[in-house]
Amino acid sequence: MIYVLTTIYVVACVFLILVVLLQSGKGGDVAAAFGGAGSQTAFGPRGAQKPLEKATVIAAVLFMLLALLFSLPGFNGPRSVVSERPGTAQPSPSPAASAPAVAASPTPAASATPVASPSASPQK
Repeated sequence: MIYVLTTIYVVACVFLILVVLLQSGKGGDVAAAFGGAGSQTAFGPRGAQKPLEKATVIAAVLFMLLALLFSLPGFNGPRSVVSERPGTAQPSPSPAASAPAVAASPTPAASATPVASPSASPQK
């Protein structure tokens, strides 16, 4: 169903572009600016404007409704752009392999400060 709606959406986009480009402006077309007065003689003075206006409204409404439908969360299925495909996930290194090596600590005999033992403390 999503493929059918996407195809309708693309067709509506292309149709809307073509219909808008076929319309002439309110002040006349480019030929009228350069002295060509009879450029609208095929359909009369405003003969093709009404069907083109209706087609524009229909294509614009279809475009907006489908764009709103596609923007709804969960319409295309539960997916995230963050998650990866199951087959392309790289194995993560084990915690033991990624832990930094522990530096060897000096023995208590080699340290400069004496360590007090609990039995050496004075009793009261």
